[in-house]
Amino acid sequence: QVKLVESGGGSVQPGESLNVSCVASGLTFSAFAMGWFRQVPGLEREAIACISGHSGATYYSPSAEGRFTISRDTARSTLYLQMNSLKVEDTAMYYCAAGKNYYCPDAWAQSYTYRTWGRGTQVTVST
Repeated sequence: QVKLVESGGGSVQPGESLNVSCVASGLTFSAFAMGWFRQVPGLEREAIACISGHSGATYYSPSAEGRFTISRDTARSTLYLQMNSLKVEDTAMYYCAAGKNYYCPDAWAQSYTYRTWGRGTQVTVST
């Protein structure tokens, strides 16, 4: 059974940084693309980034480009999202997801391209 567990969320001030993690089990971690999403109550889930399983190629949404970095540690079966220069509008529940293939598809920002989701970790950015 595939399981994803996020951690590292918390409360920070605007301009600060945060690194959230996602530990995967029950799958060959290196063989699958992984993604980060976020969601604010009442709004649709928003894609942040995707990283492919073999080449480590990365893809970012416009809101994340330049501030967020997705990475993975295959030895630890762990996915990371380094978030810098956080803004109040980055406040959300952050979810990791395991893809259906080793690559990030053209539709990587669509939820249906992922097969398993974690339960999320809350990130709050406020003054």
